[in-house]
Amino acid sequence: MSVLMILSLIWKSGAEIYRDESDGRLSLKNAKLVPEEILKAADPIFGEIEKWFKSWEEAKVIDKHIRMMVHQACGWQHNPKLNEWICADVEALMLFMEWQETLAKNGWNDIYEDYRQFENEASNIMKKKLYERAVLYANHNK
Repeated sequence: MSVLMILSLIWKSGAEIYRDESDGRLSLKNAKLVPEEILKAADPIFGEIEKWFKSWEEAKVIDKHIRMMVHQACGWQHNPKLNEWICADVEALMLFMEWQETLAKNGWNDIYEDYRQFENEASNIMKKKLYERAVLYANHNK
């Protein structure tokens, strides 16, 4: 199984995988919720999971925001505020769909594959617009 498939199964089970600030290691909150077969499948690719988490540590806020949108759309991790915004801002929803279409044209056809390798100038412009709309919405609804 791929890294994102394993992570999605962990998240969908109700558990959370995160980097523990006290020792810098990945930790699993609510591990008892994760079926044993998922934990067994994660073990041989733990290094890849670690690498995926590290790849996001220095990411820009814009990139982390679009990742949250993808995870919300895939049903992996829920974000009520993001969901509220995307439901209220139809233009943002349409832009998000266009962003996904752009990535699909670039070869992204599997949600369990890291989309970042399929980004280009056009998708980056859309991503920036999405982030700006989210910030405006958040500031307007404080």
